Amino acid sequence: MASELHEAISMAKQERHKNLFLNYRNLNNFPVELLKDEGMQFLERLFMKRNSLTALPDSLAQKLPNLIELYLHSNNIAIIPQAIGNLVKLQSLDLSDNALQVICPEIGQLRSLRHLRLANNQLKFLPQELGDLRELETLDVSMNLLRTLPERLYQCLSLQCLTADRNLLHCLPRQLCLLPDLNELSMAANCLTSLPLDLGRSMELQFVFVDNNAHLKGLPSYLYNKVIGCSGCGLAAQISDVKQLCLTLGDMTVPLPSEVKTIGSETDHVLPLEELACRVLHAANNRTSKDVKFLTPFLLPRSLLDVVQWPLGHCHRCSQPMFTIVYPKLFPLRETALAGVKIEIFLINTFSLINDNNYIFNKRFLFKKNVVPLNFLFEEF
Repeated sequence: MASELHEAISMAKQERHKNLFLNYRNLNNFPVELLKDEGMQFLERLFMKRNSLTALPDSLAQKLPNLIELYLHSNNIAIIPQAIGNLVKLQSLDLSDNALQVICPEIGQLRSLRHLRLANNQLKFLPQELGDLRELETLDVSMNLLRTLPERLYQCLSLQCLTADRNLLHCLPRQLCLLPDLNELSMAANCLTSLPLDLGRSMELQFVFVDNNAHLKGLPSYLYNKVIGCSGCGLAAQISDVKQLCLTLGDMTVPLPSEVKTIGSETDHVLPLEELACRVLHAANNRTSKDVKFLTPFLLPRSLLDVVQWPLGHCHRCSQPMFTIVYPKLFPLRETALAGVKIEIFLINTFSLINDNNYIFNKRFLFKKNVVPLNFLFEEF
């Protein structure tokens, strides 16, 4: 593995690659080869998802000054160095699914940043300096421990999509209603008790998700001609307390996915058996591969082993690997007399598409006409 890593970085340096993919490398530390000598001045996109990194080097901006996109999804990073603010060209930063408890104020110095993803960490608050990100278009802070959002967030005048699902939020700052370009607001599964009365007054805001807020008793009148509901990634947000079923394979006991024990009615979502099998084998393979002395009790063809080792992607909400399917983002209309008055939609009964990545869709869903390209309706990984 070390030799493959060294070879990949050496080739990237020699050929002056702008993109470097170091996903799934079992990295515990940031590769020193990236920081040697003058570094990689020409590198623009660095992918380091699904490793075991715990920290970022202070010299990151000095050695990789031209980074435009940095993807660190699914590591164990606990601290972001203050020097992160020196990546002045950075436009996309993904730190989802890490161990972050604090975001340093210097993140507000990333004046070119357009997409910031901090989902599934342990954040209890966000710095007010986020308001300095005037070019920010997408902010995802779902699945944290946030009780409030920064008041200065309304200064992010370019913000189009704000996702703060599954936190501990009790209210939404009224100033966010002033955001001129905000198109989608998602605050599902929080502790909301009320919403600002002028939420939805902006014509730009079209999608509002506030489902799963047990104490929220009503909606502002402006929302009754918007698209509201819940966004799904294919899995239930909560897992029941029913005892988990297991499958015994030789000397190994493999827990079955939670969907197997939750299916009980026609309305329950059922994943294809092929997809469930791939996820179970993927989890089992990851456990056994960490112990080189342990031999897996089941033998798989090489072609199938490659499939379960390398999923097509991961859901950015629940972090589940996906092998045979990808879920569209659903925008169900609220059943009210005024629902859809100003929204033009198409209902597609049966739609099949094989896109450039060989993802197959065959779903009933709604999409807004002539607003976004079809590919952008699907979840990013």
